Amino acid sequence: QVQLVESGGGSVQAGGSLRLSCAAYGYFYTHYCVAWFRQAPGMEREGVALLIDHSTDYADSVKGRFTISQHDTKSIVYLQMNSLKPQDTAMYYCAAAPICYGLGTGAGYHYWGQGTQVTVSS
Repeated sequence: QVQLVESGGGSVQAGGSLRLSCAAYGYFYTHYCVAWFRQAPGMEREGVALLIDHSTDYADSVKGRFTISQHDTKSIVYLQMNSLKPQDTAMYYCAAAPICYGLGTGAGYHYWGQGTQVTVSS
């Protein structure tokens, strides 16, 4: 069983930065696809970034501002968020699966963390 635990959320002003972490516990296949999703109140969940092996993909809304990366041990995936905007405010979740299901709404991803709140004020 894989358990994912997010951390690093918080409140920042527009233009600021945060780094989210997603730690994996239990058996975690190093070639898993790991993705970050976010959901704002009243909005549909949306994919933000994904990483599989050394390949990445980003939602258009965060390209050039967010970077997904993996710790050398492969057990932690980071989401570096720069130039944050108020519209980035949401609960952020990491998810994992043996294969990638893209940056849709998260359907197909087997494992999910509990989420970490990001609030960006103007």
